[in-house]
Amino acid sequence: MIRLFVALRPPLAIREALFDLMDGVRAARWQDDEQLHLTLRFVGEVERPQAEDLAAALSRIAAPVPEVALAGVGSFGKGNRPDALWAGIAPAAPLIALHAKVERACVMAGLPPERRAYRPHITVARLPRSASGDGDVALWLAQHAGLTSEPFSLPHIGLYRSHLGRERASYELVARWPLGTRDAAAGWPSTE
Repeated sequence: MIRLFVALRPPLAIREALFDLMDGVRAARWQDDEQLHLTLRFVGEVERPQAEDLAAALSRIAAPVPEVALAGVGSFGKGNRPDALWAGIAPAAPLIALHAKVERACVMAGLPPERRAYRPHITVARLPRSASGDGDVALWLAQHAGLTSEPFSLPHIGLYRSHLGRERASYELVARWPLGTRDAAAGWPSTE
């Protein structure tokens, strides 16, 4: 089985701006450079033939290159138990449209439809359950609420393989396709 997700990789200057946020929450497991991405669709574990079908479907996506900016911060979790801190992305509309195309490609490859609403973001930290009562999280959210950046483009869709480790996941780019053109190469790489 191969564990996959589809994502956009922000440029180095934006990743460096995100590193400036990574402090002030004692319990946080801050993302490293390899982990900073904007997920379009979590795929999960699939067999190699389905991964190849997905890669072929993704290669046919034609969409404009999204021009976006960092816009605020937030957290995910249930109730007062945050499990992740993130940086927001705006405008959301071009990413929501791209997400819909990626979702159609996933369904064409035989994956079940994603039922959760899509919210463009870049995860900057994971939080253990013990962080739920941690005032550090509320302070971090307040301090960085006004996060903004210059506009930046996200010119490629990437298909990533996730390797789960004891300490953290590592990500491997297995295929990538340019946006803004139909001249994308199809297929899965020939080597593991």
